[in-house]
Amino acid sequence: MMISRQLLLTYLYLLIYICLSSGVILFNKWVLSPKYFKFPFPITLTMIHMSFSGVVAFFLVRVFKVVAPVKMTFQIYATSVIPISAFFASSLWFGNTAYLYISVAFIQMLKALMPVATFIMAVLCGTDKLRRDLFLNMVLVSVGVVVSSYGEIHFNVIGTLYQVTGIVAEALRLVLTQVLLQKKGLTLNPITSLYYIAPCSFIFLFGPWYLLEKPEMDISPIQFNYWIFFSNALAAFALNISIFLVIGRTGAVTVRVAGVLKDWILIALSTIIFPESTITSLNIIGYAVALSGVVMYNYLKMKDVTAIQLPIDNTADRATKEKKVVNIYKPDSSIDSIDETVVGGVAVGSLATEAAAVDEEAPLIPSSRISHVTRTQTGGLSSR
Repeated sequence: MMISRQLLLTYLYLLIYICLSSGVILFNKWVLSPKYFKFPFPITLTMIHMSFSGVVAFFLVRVFKVVAPVKMTFQIYATSVIPISAFFASSLWFGNTAYLYISVAFIQMLKALMPVATFIMAVLCGTDKLRRDLFLNMVLVSVGVVVSSYGEIHFNVIGTLYQVTGIVAEALRLVLTQVLLQKKGLTLNPITSLYYIAPCSFIFLFGPWYLLEKPEMDISPIQFNYWIFFSNALAAFALNISIFLVIGRTGAVTVRVAGVLKDWILIALSTIIFPESTITSLNIIGYAVALSGVVMYNYLKMKDVTAIQLPIDNTADRATKEKKVVNIYKPDSSIDSIDETVVGGVAVGSLATEAAAVDEEAPLIPSSRISHVTRTQTGGLSSR
């Protein structure tokens, strides 16, 4: 009976994640669309999300102490958190602006390019190697997106450029998170990410808002409903919490599968809620081709993680046994810890990053799993 309750709770978390992820996207489209709520200010909406999430995260970390803050120095914040926040703010800004020009369904199809952009940036930054199997998958995804774009009836160049630029910025954010933070032994969960990065992202967005949106807001009548924006920001924050719960209970693979299901549901729902969105047969065929490449890419990356971690686990067991023998003769001996486990020149934490599930609509979801191997201490591996 206990197992059934646990499974039921897991499925409930997955259902909440799918509903919230789809709901936040549809909600943002409805708020920003000039045909519905008529609030065409994507930077303002993003700043509302950042301010709300930052304040709530502060109370969760500092007041209620739901999660503990990491050891963040000024140097790490200046050299790591600030550039990551800049790219994150840019990805949200451009991604939300795309809602003004193109449909939700087409945006989801373009988001299939996310693994392509991440792979290219990782290769350029030296965190991944150019491999034939992954490259062929990226070609398959790109061909699928091109076919889907060709079949888009209401194709808009400006909206497409905004969305693709947002994808590139998010890919840079993911790679920088791996290079700048995880290489220093820092792993941020969704709540601590909000705590450290949301205020900085808000500051970065203030400049573009002051130059681009404030003048228009001063002369245009604004429909500002506090309950609408509060519920919108609350839904975005709740999405972070749902992913925190789902990854902690199931793992990255399950969330990736749920994400694929969510994308198809979202595409279908968007055509019902927004009747102006029309899906053609070329859209479906192209997206199916792109999605098959994404699924294969995820499979190959998870296979890499499994192949690397199994030898490490065996090495850890042997090291633990050897330490026990050494301790018989040297009771006071100790082995200094190192920041990251590296096997064959590849960091396990880095591979876990690639395998981790991220939801591009959730503010500040980190590129790392909540629980993965990052440190070696006294000859063994410790998970956190």
